[in-house]
Amino acid sequence: MDAPDSPGSADASPGSSGGRPDLPGSHDTDGMLAEQLLRLTRRLHRIQSRQLEPIGITPAQFRLLRTVAQYDAAPRMADLAQRLDVVPRAVTTLVDALEASGRVRRAPDPDSRRVVRVEITDEGRATLRSLRSARRAAAEEILAPLTADQREVLGGLLSALVDGMPSRPC
Repeated sequence: MDAPDSPGSADASPGSSGGRPDLPGSHDTDGMLAEQLLRLTRRLHRIQSRQLEPIGITPAQFRLLRTVAQYDAAPRMADLAQRLDVVPRAVTTLVDALEASGRVRRAPDPDSRRVVRVEITDEGRATLRSLRSARRAAAEEILAPLTADQREVLGGLLSALVDGMPSRPC
């Protein structure tokens, strides 16, 4: 499964399309950068999954749990879907799993019977504390080849990309 991202694979050499100059994007720098970012994202996801597995949580559940914890008051399911940029059904599935593990609980909204809010539990907070070290370990594994200066430059470049993203209409 890791073979496509390995250094010796055909698509690993920059600017290469497997030695076929007739393929679209064979010398497309932006396309190459996009591919490298996708490969790095997949690698980070695999490493993070491996780090989270012993804790019994998926990266998507971790993301939702972190998001719930960022709110001052228990968010609505719709708020979570919007913040995570996913469909509401995806939030429902994640909340189901986190609720089954005791990390969150559904609570009725005091102002509307139709609204459900999601509260983080003490178990969820404890999980977040243990996940911080797993997340740091995953980041360290990915960033190991870089010097401190290179990490700082990468952070600036990534911030420029993230901050420069246009907002998507809902």
